[in-house]
Amino acid sequence: MKQTSDLRVEELIPLIPPQELGREIAITEEAAAFVSDSRQQIVNIIQRQDKRLLVIVGPCSIHDEQMANDYASRLAKIMPELSDRLYIIMRVYFEKPRTSVGWKGLISDPHMDGSTDMATGLRTARRILLNIAQTGVPTATEMLDPIIPQYTADLISWGAIGARTTESQTHREMSSGLSMPIGYKNSTEGDVDAAINAIKAARECHTFLGINAEGHACIVKTRGNSDGHVILRGGRQGANFDPVTLQQVSAKLKAQGLIDAVVVDCSHDNSGKIARNQELVCQLVINERLHGYPQIVGVMLESNINEGKQPISPDLSKLCYGVSVTDDCMGWEQTEKLLRWMHSQLG
Repeated sequence: MKQTSDLRVEELIPLIPPQELGREIAITEEAAAFVSDSRQQIVNIIQRQDKRLLVIVGPCSIHDEQMANDYASRLAKIMPELSDRLYIIMRVYFEKPRTSVGWKGLISDPHMDGSTDMATGLRTARRILLNIAQTGVPTATEMLDPIIPQYTADLISWGAIGARTTESQTHREMSSGLSMPIGYKNSTEGDVDAAINAIKAARECHTFLGINAEGHACIVKTRGNSDGHVILRGGRQGANFDPVTLQQVSAKLKAQGLIDAVVVDCSHDNSGKIARNQELVCQLVINERLHGYPQIVGVMLESNINEGKQPISPDLSKLCYGVSVTDDCMGWEQTEKLLRWMHSQLG
């Protein structure tokens, strides 16, 4: 019989089931309680019952376990003195969407050599998330592949749907079943309606195909996720955190009966993709919040231990420690200064 399937599939590699990985790198009672509590605090801020500002800050992407733990420990040291006005969440992004080609993140290619050792990537990601939770720092990540949350979601406090996938039915359905609050970015073109429609869609019950904890294909039925909110990240026409846009977004959210809450991404097109510009964007956003725009419930910042970005070298020993291999990031010194400035202004 002539073959008609898998004509372009080179290999199918069995993967450890989520339940088995969950036993191997098990969430502790303390970590589970921490994640649950952090999610509720985030929801309270989104619903504007808690006046603190969400600050989602950290590397554009995680490529080094030691660096991730180092960054988390730095946040953990300063969080207690800032926690009365800021609720800090660490960006722990393991998946990177690509317009064409490029490194797809630690889970997909942990050795950064094209070997795509996803079994190692999943183990490393889960180990990092568990360690950070035990450090007392909530984590945030972008939800990209719809299977991966089965391996990691129990350790994540806040999730994002990116600009390239906000319009995706698959990601809206997935979000409807996720256990944490989800932010939806406006499209790369700058279309905020896409994010609002995603919030509406994810609030509903859905039925779709997925896998269960044992790794078996199954029908997934969800209850809907009511904790969605908009992330403004700019677009091809430039920044979109100005007062006019904020007023327009608020009006659209209210008209749909949705939470009037916005997180402003201070990087990407809002900063012209220049890391140091994030500080100015953040200062402008805080000023807006203080002068009539309380719907700004949070900011996002791309930050690493050291400033800048670097290409991935075939010889990984040549990579500079704590420097991003994807988007340009602020360094820790500028980050800590900015966090303390935000705290002082919001008093």
